[in-house]
Amino acid sequence: MANTKTKTKTKKSRISPMWKRTVSHIFTKPATTKYPFVKPKLPDDYRGKPEYTIRTCNMIDLSGTKRESGLGLDVSALVNTHCTVCARDCPAFAIEIVEVDGKKRPQFDLNKCIFCNQCVESCPRNAIKGTAEYELATTDKKSLVITPNPNAKEGAK
Repeated sequence: MANTKTKTKTKKSRISPMWKRTVSHIFTKPATTKYPFVKPKLPDDYRGKPEYTIRTCNMIDLSGTKRESGLGLDVSALVNTHCTVCARDCPAFAIEIVEVDGKKRPQFDLNKCIFCNQCVESCPRNAIKGTAEYELATTDKKSLVITPNPNAKEGAK
């Protein structure tokens, strides 16, 4: 007869691994943060709420770069100087071109916006900039529509 080895199964206790895990979690940092009271540090390339500046939209950069100190031409008095590249390139169709004081300007609907910053990248006049603003919760959906304000110094915020 052949020798058969009998396998002895040792039953592992379930209490031991659970107890080890429980004790190890006592000494780890918490997974949650104190968000409303302590604001998180955002990265430099964070994609937040877009900001539109009408004054910059009226400038055509003639120096070939998007620097603010470059040679520029103010085209605010010219008719039909709008380019509508931002509305064309928006994948969520969150930008609508509306008429403000006889000129066509972009209006941002943050309800539809997916914060991809494609409008920031495609604006040839550097009139749309991304901000680090991320707290946009509201009960009024109309407050999430950014209408261009020609009287504002810094643009529509």
